[in-house]
Amino acid sequence: MRFASTRSHASAGLDEALVKGIADDGGLFVPVELPTFSVTEFDDAHTIPEIAAILLRPFFSDSSLIDDLEAILAETFSFPIPLTALPVANGKASLLELYHGPTAAFKDIGAGFLAACLTRLEGDPAAPLTILVATSGDTGGAVAAAFNERPGMRVVVLFPDGRVSARQEHQLTCWSDNVLSLSVAGAFDDCQALVKAALADSELCERYRFSSANSINIGRLLPQSTYYADASLRHFRETGNKPGFVIPTGNLGNALACIMAREMGLPIGPIVLATNANKTIPEYFDTLQWLPRASVRTLASAMDVGDPSNMERLRSMVGEADVLRDRLGVFSVEDEQIEAGIRRDFAEFGFATCPHTAIATQTWRQLGEEAQRNTDWILVATAHPAKFETIVEPLIGTTVPLPDDLSAILSRPSRSIPIDPQLENLAAALERYFG
Repeated sequence: MRFASTRSHASAGLDEALVKGIADDGGLFVPVELPTFSVTEFDDAHTIPEIAAILLRPFFSDSSLIDDLEAILAETFSFPIPLTALPVANGKASLLELYHGPTAAFKDIGAGFLAACLTRLEGDPAAPLTILVATSGDTGGAVAAAFNERPGMRVVVLFPDGRVSARQEHQLTCWSDNVLSLSVAGAFDDCQALVKAALADSELCERYRFSSANSINIGRLLPQSTYYADASLRHFRETGNKPGFVIPTGNLGNALACIMAREMGLPIGPIVLATNANKTIPEYFDTLQWLPRASVRTLASAMDVGDPSNMERLRSMVGEADVLRDRLGVFSVEDEQIEAGIRRDFAEFGFATCPHTAIATQTWRQLGEEAQRNTDWILVATAHPAKFETIVEPLIGTTVPLPDDLSAILSRPSRSIPIDPQLENLAAALERYFG
């Protein structure tokens, strides 16, 4: 399969797209044509790796990794992804728990898949590949964990100083010598802009062999589509109904993965994007004008994105706002509603939710009784509440137990380097650390 740039439409094979991360013209790689499937093609597939192998095989058709696909998927899906029925009074709703990986966030799935692919493609200690990743909280930790101590791989994590939780920051800064963690004086959008600027700098790219592990890399989106395929098939087989999904949305990669799964023929009903007070996407749907802006700080820090990169992909693959708003729903949730949602989730469901997951549950509540009755909904839980204990625990009045993997990470020593958000400062940090 070929992958084309969203800008010049120049194409590349999967291996090249994975390694480059971003097209030479600054565009994002999208499949030239999505494969389509019938539900019956998955009749003999009952686990996520089995479903993923069927779904992703067309994307790997001309890849040197085709014979490694099953092993890559076994590495990626080494932990459970439960679909838990919720005790709701109106309609039917479930929670898709994507936070059981090593860093307790959904980013573990895409990061693990990308690390498994790139290590096989580029794992040469004599000529290491340098993975750049901007993070609003969870991506950097997942990528660092996935690539930690892998031969031929280096990671540079850029995170906004003071805008992630203490436990998130520890996850970003506690790894081995092949991981450089940079605390950027700015917002996530400044970190993302630095990554894009570095990838566009030919001299730096040649010296450090850059790639990206943000959701701008197509290797992040492909495995994410598979858990939407799995969840929708599980629900459809049990009920005969196509479930709708409510997805907390920041840089738009997770939601785009669900949209891709639906476009490929999986039994998925309505898709609702749930945003925080960063309302670039809702306002685009309302005004038909794409007006990215500086992000604002919220309780759901991993979603504090004012210029979602994957909107470029979504517009290229599906259409502009007049088309998108007929295909997708969108809601925004303010901090006060997040707090109310965390309290209500604990009271009604009997367990804690993180601020991002509470945006999904509160969005579901905003849909109203008729929508809740007429569609079975799957609400996407993106991170473990223990990562946001300073927010969650005072609201629910009890301690959230730490998952074992997260506890082990938090026991490691941490280190980071502060920089201002200019490319020359990033280049200087790379020179000092990697030479």
